Amino acid sequence: MALDERAFFSDRNETRPARYTCNRCRRTNEYTVRWVRRVKKDRLPAGADERDRAKFAKSFNHLYRIDDVVNCVRCRRRFEIPSHQSMVPLQDGEN
Repeated sequence: MALDERAFFSDRNETRPARYTCNRCRRTNEYTVRWVRRVKKDRLPAGADERDRAKFAKSFNHLYRIDDVVNCVRCRRRFEIPSHQSMVPLQDGEN
């Protein structure tokens, strides 16, 4: 049986500031957004087969955004964060 991809990573929650524009009032403000930092483990977990080894070799460190919406500071309306920024690959030095 194949391993789940989560077995390849160590997860850690963090928050980062980001600037977004409200769709309703058109004001740009800074918001705190929650992310999960996924760092690749040093070695492959026990019980891995050939497919798991191939997946592990291709995996990389990344940030995955948890929050999909934020509340506007000005008009108090909820608006969606653009989805093209939901996963950010990390450079080798950013562990």
